[in-house]
Amino acid sequence: MATRLPEVEYDDRLARVRDRIAASHTDAGVWFGATSIEYLTGFDHIQTERPVCLAVTPETAEITVPRLEVERVEPNPRIDAVHHYHDYPGGRPIAIAAEMLAGLGVETVVADSDGAPGTMGYEGPALSAFVEVDDQAWVSRMRWEKSDAELDLIRESARWGNLAHRYLADYTEVGVHPVTVSQRASMEASRAMLDTLGDEYVARTRGSGPAFAGYITGPQTRLPHGHTANRRLQAGDVLVTGAAANVDGYHSELERTMFLGEPTDEQRHYFELMVEMQDVAIDALGPGVPIADVDEAVRDYVDEQGVADLYQHHVGHNIGMGGHEPPYVDQGWGDHCETDATSYDDEDAIMQPGHVWTIEPGLYTDEYGYRHSDTIAITEDGIEWLTYFPRDLEGNVIPIA
Repeated sequence: MATRLPEVEYDDRLARVRDRIAASHTDAGVWFGATSIEYLTGFDHIQTERPVCLAVTPETAEITVPRLEVERVEPNPRIDAVHHYHDYPGGRPIAIAAEMLAGLGVETVVADSDGAPGTMGYEGPALSAFVEVDDQAWVSRMRWEKSDAELDLIRESARWGNLAHRYLADYTEVGVHPVTVSQRASMEASRAMLDTLGDEYVARTRGSGPAFAGYITGPQTRLPHGHTANRRLQAGDVLVTGAAANVDGYHSELERTMFLGEPTDEQRHYFELMVEMQDVAIDALGPGVPIADVDEAVRDYVDEQGVADLYQHHVGHNIGMGGHEPPYVDQGWGDHCETDATSYDDEDAIMQPGHVWTIEPGLYTDEYGYRHSDTIAITEDGIEWLTYFPRDLEGNVIPIA
């Protein structure tokens, strides 16, 4: 049972970016993105209009934060010094970050952006107004291949997501409201998770629980990103579910198409086509496989079945600290890697051990949508299923009492 990332993971990550800093012949690496800062140091924060700036040199790591984050970041053993400004806009966050860099003797940097992103209305000067800046996306690329320790956290996420999904199915019945069923399932799974893990659970949420399950229902399912409708469940409803859990900042994804009562022949037909689409995609996965080929295999299948017009999005995406991460299982991924607009190379177009994919091809008719999603890791010699809720029709029909 893994509940937190080992300290050695952060040491390895910082060592890797320090090697890249040395190879870049600049003085420091700089990060403004919250996920990248967390990935390198373990300091997690909510990205708001208040910039946070991490600077890594060959010898040290220092950070600039708003005053309200000082007590949260000071205990971090990987950050050697904390600088702060009072707040935005009066606190001059980029100027304070520039003073931090000057104190480190830094004149040239490679940064994930030329200043803080425009989150929640933030507007500020470019970092290049103070130091020479070149761009890099090292951390975003490092996150593609997960380590064994990261995979352990995603496995644990899948276990608790599975429990949340089981509660969701158990509490679903005619006449209940989707919102309250989702809240109940999420609460019960979160309670079980917290009671079981106790002090081993690393707090990563504010207000909401660590486990989640919910669904879109009825006509909303025909929209891949439909909303939870303000209508009570009815006999014959199609449900498209989603369940996950946050384990030390890592996530999995479990989705199922379910039926409230026995499905019609037409619903059975599209359900079976959808499951076969997912089988085609999963059968195509593996180390060394061109990523775009998996999407192409599904497209060939829907063309053969005459339902290409019902196929609205790519097969899936990488997952880890973010719900959606590159690479993307899409027919254009290889072409994307070949453009001058990216830093990706030919190897980035190939599935690698450590990739963790959501595999979720769907069909969307004028009435309902049909989509399963499973989280699957690429191994040295094949694949590993991380989610495991039943995929067959029988396991996804909720009987009406």
